[in-house]
Amino acid sequence: MSTFDVVVIGAGAAGEVTAGRLGQRGLSVAIVEERLVGGECSFYACIPSKALLRPVELAAEARRVPGLSVGPLDAAAILARRDEAISHLDDASQLPWLDERGVTLVRGRGRLDGMRRVRVGDTLLEAERAVVIATGSAPLVPDIPGLREVRPWTNIEATTATVVPERLVILGGGVVGVEMATAWQALGSRVTLVHRGSRLLEREEPFAGEQVADALRAAGVDVRFELAAARVDRRDDGVEILLSDGSTLRGDEVLAAFGRVPGTRDVGLETIGVEPAGFLSVDEQLRVPGHDWLYAVGDVNGHALLTHMGKYQGRLVADTILGVDGQRVRLDGGRSPRVIFSEPQVGAVGHTLESALAAGIAARAVDVETGGNAGGSFVGRGAPGTARLVVDEDRGVVCGMTITGAEIAEALHAATIAVVAEVPLTELWHAVPSFPTRSELWLRLLEAYGL
Repeated sequence: MSTFDVVVIGAGAAGEVTAGRLGQRGLSVAIVEERLVGGECSFYACIPSKALLRPVELAAEARRVPGLSVGPLDAAAILARRDEAISHLDDASQLPWLDERGVTLVRGRGRLDGMRRVRVGDTLLEAERAVVIATGSAPLVPDIPGLREVRPWTNIEATTATVVPERLVILGGGVVGVEMATAWQALGSRVTLVHRGSRLLEREEPFAGEQVADALRAAGVDVRFELAAARVDRRDDGVEILLSDGSTLRGDEVLAAFGRVPGTRDVGLETIGVEPAGFLSVDEQLRVPGHDWLYAVGDVNGHALLTHMGKYQGRLVADTILGVDGQRVRLDGGRSPRVIFSEPQVGAVGHTLESALAAGIAARAVDVETGGNAGGSFVGRGAPGTARLVVDEDRGVVCGMTITGAEIAEALHAATIAVVAEVPLTELWHAVPSFPTRSELWLRLLEAYGL
């Protein structure tokens, strides 16, 4: 048995931040990882998807600028750059960060073995202060007849594939579905996206899904709504999907983009009397109820399946373990800042108008064109885009914002500050945007609101 102050199970983004912050402040910490240190985001999600999508964004922007010409994308070069970005699925570059903070890496599958104990193969780790579960989530492959047997792509294969499929069928119109449709259509696949709902990105403002659907269709993606896969079969020439309306689709690959399931399988929770039904329940300090020594951070608690939110939670848990008073999750769940790297991009934080009204907020929304200002003449020229401000009328503060358009991801943080800090609209009026930048959309929004 080896004894540490804290044992963290899972070395993805949330686990790394938790362990690193604790180690940096003098605690002895062990972090357990059975796969790649850095987790899904570094190797199978955020980083490789961005590497695939960035050339698409740049090419689209260059085509909007008079005097520039853009040839076809070089798929082989883009895939090679993607491989470089994910270090060819080698986590050696991640290890110095842990070493510098005095964190001990234990390779293998970690599972609880009673109170404050974690077993990794034949090794037993004892935690004197706390155990943190940071085992993330996994792609959902539902029980559609034949789907699992054809070994579909998930986000893992979709972000690391080395060959461009001639035909790709995507099942699901959420974030993974629209981002991968954007990327692989641009790389040369003929993409068909099938979604059981009536619009894409159903958790976001309706205009966001509509604009992304229009852009995908303009790029050549066959987008089909209100359909579901009834059966999937492997044929000699690829995969055949029987749809709910009786029609069929053929593809060389099929991507299952249905969402995520919690990483609670075989974590040993039963050894402490916890039988998880889905994502792990936690309180405002991210403790598992009934166990003041056990925390769950990141995707595994289901509050916000986003890397930056997992890191945020990791910092809060580390500070709680270190004895910092008053640590509580303030921004969580569907109100978290989020960016979808489609073309156009979608950035949102806080409430949509629908969710604000459902929460009983006296909400009002105002919209302007993202590019309807001088800055829009230079960035995103002529590109579709809408900026929506959702205002809590009773308190006079911003409770949500959604922005769509070309390269708007970096603009979201200003909205996040306004939402988290509950800045009064009358004060935002004095936050003067620089000219000529697209940040003047804030001025346009306040004017539209009537200030």
